[in-house]
Amino acid sequence: GLWKPLLLLLSPAGFSTTCARCAKDRRLRQKRAISERQLTRYFVDQRKVRVVGGHGGGGGHSFYSEPRKVFGGPDGGNGGDGGHVILKADQQMKSLSSVFPFYQGFHGGRGGSKNCYGANGAHVYVKVPVGTVVKEDGRVVADLTQHGEEFIAAYGGAGGKGNRFFLSNESRAPTLFTPGEPGQERLLHLELKTTAHAGLVGFPNAGKSSLLRAISRAKPAVAAYPFTTLNPHVGIVHYQDYEQVAVADIPGLIKGAHQNRGLGMAFLKHIERCRLLLYVVDLSLPQPWVQLQHLKYELEEYEKGLSERPGVVIGNKIDLAQSRINLPLLREQVAERVIALSALTGDNLEELLLHLRELYDTYVKTEQSQG
Repeated sequence: GLWKPLLLLLSPAGFSTTCARCAKDRRLRQKRAISERQLTRYFVDQRKVRVVGGHGGGGGHSFYSEPRKVFGGPDGGNGGDGGHVILKADQQMKSLSSVFPFYQGFHGGRGGSKNCYGANGAHVYVKVPVGTVVKEDGRVVADLTQHGEEFIAAYGGAGGKGNRFFLSNESRAPTLFTPGEPGQERLLHLELKTTAHAGLVGFPNAGKSSLLRAISRAKPAVAAYPFTTLNPHVGIVHYQDYEQVAVADIPGLIKGAHQNRGLGMAFLKHIERCRLLLYVVDLSLPQPWVQLQHLKYELEEYEKGLSERPGVVIGNKIDLAQSRINLPLLREQVAERVIALSALTGDNLEELLLHLRELYDTYVKTEQSQG
């Protein structure tokens, strides 16, 4: 009876089941939105992974024996096969941050008596984002571009043979049995390359993120300082006939990006997958055509022929007075089609969406004709 008041004093309020105020404190708090800069810790686009298949189970070694049947013969079963390590593309995965540096398949079970086979080892599935390229010794061994696509990274070892397997007319009581084989071991390099039909290419603060927000439901960070976007974002442009075009916002390049300056090589490789390139230039800056020349030079230095892919030049920030003066000068200097728009106010977005659809339809027809 004396201990009850003391226990009540020592017990924390969180353990109370009757107090309404305490119960309210135990409710799950809503997660705060993670900022773009914090997201860089979670966004990983390359990983080194060592994968090992499971060991095969050893073969069984036993002889059948029961009353009045002493020489029943060998009955050791085979061992089970080891499990594979399988990479599986999943569209819900956005980064390689959840991929561990080591995976091993489960081992197979040992063969038992009475001709019982050992159980096969379970496979280990590793979820990776769509667009993951798997390399071994610098050579591409798999390219997972479709949701649900699988690649067996390491095969499990075969199970050993039990002594029943070696029964023959010459050997009626074999004692030979084999151990299971070790699983395959590989060191793989995983690279994530954003899969999108079109890529927004431009220098920092050209308005790529604002444009992607305007034409899709993607929500990349927008601010008035350079390198706001630190991860590639993919937005889906929906058309009335239910066609969908994926557009990627590639983080801003700078002069010398092909020499790994700025964000450099880390995000130049995300442009490789884009079949269409949308060059976003800031019309409010003097000589906007120089931006286009520098962008094409960086792409060409990174990969020959990359800047020659079909695309269009987008003159952004047409709502500013200086931009209206620079627009005719840009059209004189540039051979490609120039679409002037404002991602902030939404002016002339329809022309971009219609032209993007034309480029996409041409790309689809070309792909179909090439099989």
